Amino acid sequence: MPKSWHELNVHLNDEVCNAVKSFNFPYMTPVQAAVIPQLLNNKDVAAEAVTGSGKTLAFLIPMLDILKKRSFEEKWKKHQVGAIIISPTRELALQTKEVLEQMLKNIEGLTQILLVGGSSVEDDIKHFRINGGNIIICTPGRLEDLLTGNHAINLPNSIKHLEMLVLDEADRLLDLGFQKTLDTIFSFLPKQRRTGLFSATQTKEVQNLIRAGLRNPVLVSVSAKAKQSTPDMLQNFYIVSKNNGKLATLICFLEQKQVNKSMLFLPTCACVDYWMKIFPILCKKLNIPILAIHGKMKDKRKVVLEKFRTSEKALLLCTDVMARGIDIPEVDWVLQWDPPANAAAFVHRVGRTARQGNNGSALIILLENEEPYVNFIDANQRVKLQRLNDSADENKINTLREIIRTLLLKDRALMEKSTKAYVSHIRAYSKHECSLLLKVQELPLGAMGVTYGLLQLPKMPELKNRDVSDFSPIDNLDLNNIPYKDKIREQSRLKKLDEYKTTGVWPSKKQKFTKKVTESWSITKQNKECRKERRQKRKQSKLQAANQEVKNKKRKGGISKEDLEELKNDINLLKKWKKKKISDEQFEKEIGLT
Repeated sequence: MPKSWHELNVHLNDEVCNAVKSFNFPYMTPVQAAVIPQLLNNKDVAAEAVTGSGKTLAFLIPMLDILKKRSFEEKWKKHQVGAIIISPTRELALQTKEVLEQMLKNIEGLTQILLVGGSSVEDDIKHFRINGGNIIICTPGRLEDLLTGNHAINLPNSIKHLEMLVLDEADRLLDLGFQKTLDTIFSFLPKQRRTGLFSATQTKEVQNLIRAGLRNPVLVSVSAKAKQSTPDMLQNFYIVSKNNGKLATLICFLEQKQVNKSMLFLPTCACVDYWMKIFPILCKKLNIPILAIHGKMKDKRKVVLEKFRTSEKALLLCTDVMARGIDIPEVDWVLQWDPPANAAAFVHRVGRTARQGNNGSALIILLENEEPYVNFIDANQRVKLQRLNDSADENKINTLREIIRTLLLKDRALMEKSTKAYVSHIRAYSKHECSLLLKVQELPLGAMGVTYGLLQLPKMPELKNRDVSDFSPIDNLDLNNIPYKDKIREQSRLKKLDEYKTTGVWPSKKQKFTKKVTESWSITKQNKECRKERRQKRKQSKLQAANQEVKNKKRKGGISKEDLEELKNDINLLKKWKKKKISDEQFEKEIGLT
């Protein structure tokens, strides 16, 4: 039976109570009921709960209550930081800021500041100096920069009064390689603080982070006994498409289901860029906006995300940058072009729908050799998939391929995007964690080239000695005749093409390095070993000469204090070099070889 907010066994500040009421949520979610009392009773908490379970309010409510109670003793100054929330992505940080912003409308005397990439460090410094910020919502890289850099604000001094630290989506923070950054941040924070760690999965790395950053934490696991790791109101489906028909399967599905608001997860940024150019033409019947977002877009991501949030109908093409913690209203379908790189990411992706008790559906499209993934995801993540029939036929597949090829023949830039997307897709597939099941050697590479509408297959190692008979290139096609739509770019290409026809060498800025680039790997390695050996000999001869000089002086009885000091320094340098505490270049410089 869900608990109401009145059943909390701790008393919340009146202003915080009013802030909670503004959300019109009569009942607490299980994670909120378990976590809030622990944090309010001065406990560190490590919480594991499925995506969409209400983790954001689970840490914001006790955080605000703690800060308000502290303000009764002494009001917070604008540059005193009482709480820090660290998020893995700027989208999640922005979402947390928006939730907190709504709560702060009912709470006086507390301010917040958002510190993430996408804006300049100077702007963040200026904003903090003028407005301050009692609560910092940030990404780890930006916070580390402001703590360690020589900036116009003394942030290490401002966080001396820190009451609470929150690590949101901690497993994702570690997946993105922020372990060293977090260790650096921890070194600046006061040890007498409360820490909340929230994660959808408890990996070995998360356990190590718990031991490093929390003191005797209370472990809360809401999902441990669940029959499934996805929301109850979510229906999961899959379609096994023809090897050359994944695009046709997707288009037919969108047309038949009349999907209003959906997200399509693609394997790479290059795939998002390419299909963003193609989908608006292929999906004219749907009459919905097509949007795109990925990690390399930087400044545009905030604008695209806000446009998708406010749209009643839209299809968002995205990478896994949108897979964690992002709460977008009324997403009715989550679509996956490919199995994600790891099993946990599957759960995070489909968790973008069926949030806050709403209904939602998810679909993954599998190739013929990928059907065993259905049993794998059931066993690994407790996600059961229902099969749907594939309604795409050969006629639809061929029609879509010809439309795409017509577009590529008119624009060289689009043709290059198609090749880049295809190559990046295969390279990403080769990095699957479940590579024993999803083998790149079993991918139908020729048929995939048909799906991408390629004019010809690129030269890449993965295609060597592979059967690609299911790909039909265009007969007598000369790629040099395909122009850029951009006239300036096309003029530059034609000029280079004329020079190539004359000299036989394609003009390039890196032309002077041609010999080095084309040098075989074995020769490069041999030359590197020779250079290393010569450096070793020079160092040894220098040290031998120094030792001999000392011996000679000892025999003569004329060794000086300066000589002994110099010898001592040389020996210390040698020890540091052997222990790899200094680089070869530093050693050579200090010892006098350079």
